[in-house]
Amino acid sequence: MNRLLAFLPLVVLLALGLLFGLYALKRDPQVQPDALVGKPLPDLVLPALDTGRPQALRQVAQPAPVLVNIFASWCAPCEIEHPVLVELKKQGVRVVGVVYKDAPENTKAFLGRLGDPYAERLVDRDGRAGIELGVTGVPETYLVGEGGQILAKHTGPLTLEQARDLLAKAR
Repeated sequence: MNRLLAFLPLVVLLALGLLFGLYALKRDPQVQPDALVGKPLPDLVLPALDTGRPQALRQVAQPAPVLVNIFASWCAPCEIEHPVLVELKKQGVRVVGVVYKDAPENTKAFLGRLGDPYAERLVDRDGRAGIELGVTGVPETYLVGEGGQILAKHTGPLTLEQARDLLAKAR
């Protein structure tokens, strides 16, 4: 009996390993959560980067279509994505930036160095708006249509081709 008790932790560990292993084999790590796609933007009021004046994200994200880009100055992929956003602005695409967990002075320096592709810039200093939006990391970009409806979401740095594909969903 003592021998069986000695092997019990090993048997439990092996069973848990098998259970988690089988779960991992059936799980696609590339799946991106799109919980808000098809739903309206959450009612978020955030301060503007330049003035600190509270603004409603839904209001700022009009007229549609508009890209709402979540970014930060400390985010290396955001810096990689930035030239694409600058090019989109040149092409007449309206992009609203939401600064995620970043100090305003760092954001201003980042935009001063790389250019400012945003029509509006709002600040999510503590990350609460990111929770409401379902942000899993930065950068993330939402395509917002009429009435503040989220039409699509892209996680990671955008390429021009991905941005065109995203914008095509607004038609």
